[in-house]
Amino acid sequence: MDSSSRVVIYLTRHGKTILNTLDRVQGWADSPLTEEGALVAHDLGRGLKGTHFVAAYASDRGRAIETARIVMQESDNQHLKLAKLAEIREFGFGKFEGEYNQTVLKMVANEHGFDSIESYYDKTTENDSNIVIDTVHRLDETGMTENSTIFEERLTAGLDEILADVTKLGGGDVLVVAHGMVIHRIIEMIDPSQNLRIIENASVTKVIFENGAYSIEEPGNMFYVEAGKQAQGGV
Repeated sequence: MDSSSRVVIYLTRHGKTILNTLDRVQGWADSPLTEEGALVAHDLGRGLKGTHFVAAYASDRGRAIETARIVMQESDNQHLKLAKLAEIREFGFGKFEGEYNQTVLKMVANEHGFDSIESYYDKTTENDSNIVIDTVHRLDETGMTENSTIFEERLTAGLDEILADVTKLGGGDVLVVAHGMVIHRIIEMIDPSQNLRIIENASVTKVIFENGAYSIEEPGNMFYVEAGKQAQGGV
């Protein structure tokens, strides 16, 4: 692999879905984009117009695929073939899929002796996503969840595949549409000092590979969505 090829991954969270709107846990489970979720994907695509991607990837969940296709169309990158990667699928919550988010977060906090997840985060130096991942894995009896090590290995395999493909093309900008906890964990893996508590729908985090190393720029940036709204004449 030519480590001198600069690769810039535009790591994007999918648009808002029905389960997001209902504040329900959505990992391997899936639901379609809402009207608002589709609109923000269109805004993102317009904001990315002029960015010439050399490749495009999405998680194999429908919400990520739908978002990617809208973004590709609006940004004039529809000529690219969209590759679907199971490796960048969201964390699977097992029996907790579809549960209220706050119920699961409170359960995680209670397991560690705290009344709320916020109070636990305030008292711990652990990576935020690992707290949730490993607690859910321990409490789920279905065998459908992953621990943080396995989750990280899966994400690393996905990044490696993307990097290998794009390096063969000589590097360049890449669209990757994934999920909230996927993005959190990738940021934590590369540069935990830049991690955010919330990754907004349709936000962009730049994952840059150059000179043999990864770096993070502009985590959770909504600039492209706002630029797309302006281009459409929105407020």
